[in-house]
Amino acid sequence: MLVDASVVVVENVQARQAHELNNNPQGASSSVLELVQEATAEVALPITSGILIIMTVFLPLLTLEGLEGKLFSPVALTIVFALGCSLLLSLTVIPALCSVLSVSSDPAAHQNPRMVQFLERHYTRLLAACMQRPVLVYGTAVASLLAALVLLAFIGKSFIPQLDEGDIIMQTEKLPSISLEEAIDIDLRMEQAILKAVPEVERIVARLGADEIGLDPMGLSDSDVFMVLKPHAQWRFAEKSQLVDAIRAAVSGFSGMNIGFSQPIEMRTNEMLSGVRGDLALKIFGPDLQILKTLTEKSLALLESIKGAEDVQTTKSDGLEYVQVKLDSAALGLVGLDAKTAQDMLRHLVEGTRIGEVLEGNRRTPLVVRLNNSSEYDLENIRLPLADNRWVPLSSVARLEKEVGPTRIARENSVRSMVVRANVRDRDLVGFVEEAKQTFAQQITLPPGYSVTWGGQFENQQRAAKRLMWVIPIALALILVILQLTLGKVGQAVLVLVNIPFAMVGGIFALGIAGEYLSVPAAVGFIALMGIAVLNGLVLLTEFNTLAQQGMRGDALVQHGALRRLRPVLMTAAITALGLIPLLFATGPGSEIQRPLAVVVIGGLLSSTLLTLILMPMLFRRFIGDEEKS
Repeated sequence: MLVDASVVVVENVQARQAHELNNNPQGASSSVLELVQEATAEVALPITSGILIIMTVFLPLLTLEGLEGKLFSPVALTIVFALGCSLLLSLTVIPALCSVLSVSSDPAAHQNPRMVQFLERHYTRLLAACMQRPVLVYGTAVASLLAALVLLAFIGKSFIPQLDEGDIIMQTEKLPSISLEEAIDIDLRMEQAILKAVPEVERIVARLGADEIGLDPMGLSDSDVFMVLKPHAQWRFAEKSQLVDAIRAAVSGFSGMNIGFSQPIEMRTNEMLSGVRGDLALKIFGPDLQILKTLTEKSLALLESIKGAEDVQTTKSDGLEYVQVKLDSAALGLVGLDAKTAQDMLRHLVEGTRIGEVLEGNRRTPLVVRLNNSSEYDLENIRLPLADNRWVPLSSVARLEKEVGPTRIARENSVRSMVVRANVRDRDLVGFVEEAKQTFAQQITLPPGYSVTWGGQFENQQRAAKRLMWVIPIALALILVILQLTLGKVGQAVLVLVNIPFAMVGGIFALGIAGEYLSVPAAVGFIALMGIAVLNGLVLLTEFNTLAQQGMRGDALVQHGALRRLRPVLMTAAITALGLIPLLFATGPGSEIQRPLAVVVIGGLLSSTLLTLILMPMLFRRFIGDEEKS
C-alpha cells in the first residue's frame, strides 16, 4: 500500500511521455519538467483522496478497547503515519526522480512491455464481450456476493488465532487438603515421568503455591509446570497438539487432580480477561454453596459433551476436614462459664495470644503464645480454665464432630460464585460459546437468585465486533464525503463505494478455502482491502471524467479509460499481493496472526481487481453515462 501512490504517479508520467512522443516524433512540445508537473497534477487529486480514504478506513481500529485496542491500535497508527509520508513523497520526491530517471527521447523506451501488451489485448476483448452481456455479468456479481454472505455465516469466529509461543505450561490442581510435602513429591514424580516419556521436553520446572510478592495467589495444591521444548525439527510429531496429547498420556497415571495445558502469555492473558486460566469461564453466582456445587457439576458435564471442549474442570471447593465444636450451654452453666467466654478461651488457646513484639532492626515480629502442634489438632484433651483455678476438659462441656467442608468460598461483587473453565480445540471459540449457551439454556434451569456469566477471550471478539459495527459505518460516511468532494457528484461517489462489498467477496472465499476463522486480524485485512478497492475505483473513475471532459462518450469512453488505467490497477494489486505472499508461508512466531490478514487481502485483491476492471466500467456506462451526455 505504501507504493500505490508512487506507482500511479510514475505510470502516469510514463504514459504522458509516450503520448507526447507518439504525437510529436520529432520532439516533445513541452519540457520534461512541465510534462512531469502536468502528469503529477493530473493524478494528485485522486491519489490524495485515495490515500486519505485508506487512512480513514484504518481509524476504526483506534477506537478498539481492552486487549484488542492494545494489540491493534499501534498497527493503525503505524499505517496512518506511513501512508501520510508515502503520499508526501509521491507528490514531491517521486516526480523529481521521474524528471531525472525517466527521461528518454526514444519512443521505443516508452512502449509497453510485452506482458502489458498481452494483458491489454486480452482485456480489451474481455471487456467488450462483457459489455455485450450485461445481464450475465450483473447476475454473476450478485450471485457471488450472495454466495459469500452465505459462506460467511458458516465461517467460525474468534478473537485472535492461537499464537504458538514455543513452550508449554501444564497447570495442575490437586486436592485442597494435600500437604506441602506431598504436593512437592507429586510434582517431582510428574516431571520425571514427562522427561522420560516425552523427549521433546528439554527442561522442566514446577512452581508450587504463591510467590513472595503475592501477585499470583495460588494455594499449595496448585502448580504451574513450565516446559521448555526442543526445536521443532527434533520432534516426533507434526503438530503441537500431538505433543500435548503425549504429555497428557505421560501424566495420566496421577489421579485425583485437574490438569490443563496452556502457554505462558496465553495463560496470563486469560487471567487478565476473566480471572480464570482458560479460553472459556462459566461463572455461576448464588447464595447457597450446595446449590452452587450442584449447578457446577451439571455445567461441567454439559461443557464436556460439546464438541471441541478440552480440559474442562472446576476448582475443588470442598474436601477440607473441619472440627465442629458445639458447646453445651447446660454443661457450661454448671461449671460457671458462658458460651462467649468459652469461645474466647478456645480461640486464644488454638489461634494463640499476642503478648508482645520482637524488634529486629526496623522489622517487628509479633510474639504469640499458642498450643504446640501436637495439641492443636487434639481438641478433646484441651482444658478450659475456671475462676477457682480449676480446669475442665473441653469434651465435658462441648460435643466435637469432624466433617468435610469447603476449602474456600469465592466471591465476586460480594456474591458467592463457582467457576467452570474449559479450553477449546479444533473449533472456533465464538461458535463453541454460542452452542454452550444454547445447550445450557435448554438443559439447566437456574433457581431464583442464581445467575451465570460467560467470560473469556470471546468477550474481546464480541466487544471488538460491536465497536466496529457502528464505527465502520461512520468511516464509510466520511469516505463518501471525501469521494463527493473529489468527484463532485454523489452518484459517482456511491458507484465507488459499491465496489467495496464486491471486493470483500474474494476475502470471504479465501478465508473459507484456507480454513481460517474470522478474527480481528482478518478484520484488519478486510479494512485494508476496503481502502485498496476504493483507491483503484477512484483512479479509474477519475480517468473516465477526464475523458468525458475531452468530449469522449459511450462505450469508447469506458473502454479507453479502463484500458488507460489497466496497468496502474494491476500494478498496485500485484505489488500488494506479492508483498503479502511471504506471510502465507511464514512459520515463525507471530505467523498465526499474520496469515489471516494475508489470506483476506490476497483473496480480496483478486475479486476487487476483476470487479474494478469489469464491473465498474459497465456500471459507469449504465448509470453515469447519461449524466455525462447531458
